[in-house]
Amino acid sequence: MNQSVVITGANGFVGRNVGMFLSKNGFRTTGLVRKGRTIHFGKAITTGTLDEPSLVQKIRGSDALLHFIGRGKQTVDSEYSLVNVTLAKNAVALCKKAKIRKIIYISGLGVAKSSTLGYFISKYRAEQEIVHSGLDYTIFRASYVIGRDDPLSKNLQQQVKKGQVIIPGSGNYVFQPIFIDDVSRVIIKALAEKKFSNKIIDLVGPQVVSYNTFVKEFLRGTKTRVKKIDFESAYHDALHNKGPFGVDDLGIMVGGYVGNHKKLASLAQMKFTRYQEILKLGSVTA
Repeated sequence: MNQSVVITGANGFVGRNVGMFLSKNGFRTTGLVRKGRTIHFGKAITTGTLDEPSLVQKIRGSDALLHFIGRGKQTVDSEYSLVNVTLAKNAVALCKKAKIRKIIYISGLGVAKSSTLGYFISKYRAEQEIVHSGLDYTIFRASYVIGRDDPLSKNLQQQVKKGQVIIPGSGNYVFQPIFIDDVSRVIIKALAEKKFSNKIIDLVGPQVVSYNTFVKEFLRGTKTRVKKIDFESAYHDALHNKGPFGVDDLGIMVGGYVGNHKKLASLAQMKFTRYQEILKLGSVTA
């Protein structure tokens, strides 16, 4: 391919996996990381806010910037607007200064103009910064991305180590997990093919599965206890920063967001991995 690609959030689950995948497939990759962090692909450049003047010359003329920085849980010192919106603005400005014409952004499935969830609102505002930037963009609204050491699987593994897995409410709410290697393949296509230009696309797997069923499959072969708790208790714990879930985690889970996999498959023209195959191969556990 010999394209040069810059990746923000290169230490995160999506960033590091996509970066390694692209590097193995002929891309020249540069990862933007916070001070003190390293990466296992390409070249690393330290940045805190994406607006340091020294960055521009180092990445000038790259073919694309993949913006993977995102905050899924906010605190007083790291709120959604600061991370998800401000850094999206800075990423757009960086592209323009460095003469990078293409930007790919990972948003969230369920993001919409009508969103009321704080996390989704920040993602929508970030999307709008990119849509109105004048850059060639592809925005992927992702469901849970799964693979070795992904956040959902890490959460479940941590609960397994404690002897039980918590399911808030009925557990009948659904989601559409997608394999990280499939995400990487789709991104390669988005970099190479014009039909992905200036589109917002659901990044979802081929199956809709309930949380109950996914947890059951995840725990297959173990003797881990499953405990259901009512949503009021789960929400109370989340408000007090206790338990395995955050406030917005619960909102996203119960939202039961489902995307348009047929559209994604039609655009990408590739076979997608079923979540059972990923679990069976142990591809979500370290």
